[in-house]
Amino acid sequence: MTLRVKFLLFVTLIHAVLIVLAGQVMRTNAPLFVGLEVLLLISIILTVQLYRGFVRPFQLIAAGTEAIRIKDFSMKFVPVGQREMDQLIDVYNHMIDELRRKRVTQHEKSYLLESLIQASPAGVLLLSFDGRIEGVNPAAERMLGLPAQQLLGQEPAQLPGDWGVALAGLSSQGPQVVQLSGIQTYRAHCSRFVDRGFTRQFILLEELTQDLIRQEKRAYEKLIRMMSHEINNSIGAINSILQSFHYYAPQLRPDDQPDFTEALDVSIGRNTHLANFIANFANLVRLPAPQCQPTDVHELLRTTQRLLHVQVERRRIQWHCELAPGALVVNLDPLQLEQALLNICKNALEAIGENGNLWVRTQQQPAQLIIENDGSSIPPEVQRRLFTPFFSTKRDGQGIGLTLIRDILLQHNFSFSLETQENGRTAFTIRF
Repeated sequence: MTLRVKFLLFVTLIHAVLIVLAGQVMRTNAPLFVGLEVLLLISIILTVQLYRGFVRPFQLIAAGTEAIRIKDFSMKFVPVGQREMDQLIDVYNHMIDELRRKRVTQHEKSYLLESLIQASPAGVLLLSFDGRIEGVNPAAERMLGLPAQQLLGQEPAQLPGDWGVALAGLSSQGPQVVQLSGIQTYRAHCSRFVDRGFTRQFILLEELTQDLIRQEKRAYEKLIRMMSHEINNSIGAINSILQSFHYYAPQLRPDDQPDFTEALDVSIGRNTHLANFIANFANLVRLPAPQCQPTDVHELLRTTQRLLHVQVERRRIQWHCELAPGALVVNLDPLQLEQALLNICKNALEAIGENGNLWVRTQQQPAQLIIENDGSSIPPEVQRRLFTPFFSTKRDGQGIGLTLIRDILLQHNFSFSLETQENGRTAFTIRF
C-alpha cells in the first residue's frame, strides 16, 4: 500500500467519524451540529491543501527519478513559491546541472580519446574481458594486414604468421619485438585499464622499421665512408706504382718478362676489383631521393626482360609474362625502379639455377607487381634476415642487393614482401 493511499484512507475515516457525530447531534443540539459542520468544512479544505502539499513533492520526485533513470538531464523544475518545495527543487536542479556537465565532459573526453586512437600511428587492439579482440584502430589493421571484420572476436594468439606467436605470451613476458619478412619491425606492449570495476587489457603496436633503418644507415654509412676513403687512397697510389713497373719489363730477361707483366696485371686487376667492391657499398649510402614521374611499369619490365634475355636463354629458363591489360602507370623514379627490378630478377634467376620458370604478373586494382620463381625456397631462419645489410646466403655475396632494393622501395613508400608461398614458389610482391 502506497503512502498516498494510506493518507487518503486515514482522511476518509476521520471525516466519516465527523459526519456520523454531526448526524447524531443534528436534532438534539443544533449549535453543536453547526459547529461540527464548520469543523468538517475546514477539515476538508485543510485536507485538500495537505494532499496537494504532500502529493506534489511525490510527483516531482517520481518525475525526477524517472528522468535520472533514463539519463535525461535536460528536465528541470520551476520554483512554486513553497519554501520546502523550492528547496527540494533547487537541490534537484543543481544535481541535474552537475550530472549534465559531467556527462558532457565525459562524452567530450571519450570522443577525444576515440579520435586520438583512430588517428594514432600506433596500432591499438582493445581486448574484451575474456581476452578477445573487441576494438581495433586503422593503424592496427594496416600493421596486421587484416580488416577489422576478420580481427574482431579473435584471440591475439590466433592471429596468422609471426603475430600470433609474438602476442601469445605478451601479457607475461613484457614487450615483444616482431619482425616480418626481415623488413617491418614492430614492438608489441600489453597494458591494463579498469572498466566498470574489472580489469581489461589492450595491446599497443609500434612500428620501428623506419627508425631502425635510419639508425643502421647512419652506422654503416660512417664505416663505409671511412673504408672507402682509406682504401681508394691506397689503391690509387699502388696502381700508379704498379703501372710504372711496366716500364722495367724490357730490362728483364725475355723469359722473365711474361711472368713479370702477368703479375703486374693481376695485381692491378685485383686492386681495381677491390675498388669496385668498395664503390658498390658507397653507392648504397649515396642513394639519392627518387625523382618521381608517371611511368609505365610494363615498359620497365620489358626492358628488364631484354637485359636478361641472354642469361635466361643460357640457363634454359622459361620467362612467363602475365601483364594486366593496358598500361600500369605509377608515379615513380624509372631509373631507380629499373635497378630494383633488375636486382630482383637476377636473384630469382640465381635461385632457379637452370631449367626453371619465372613468372612476372601485374594487376591494376590494387596496383601491384609479383615476380615468382620455382627455384629453391627460403628457409624460415633466412626469411627474417633477408633485408639485413651485408647478409647473404651466397658464398661470394656482398649482401647489398636486397638492401638496395629495400631502400629504393621504401623511399617510394611502396610496401613489399619476399616469401616462399604454400605452392612452393618464391614471390617478390611490390604494392604500388
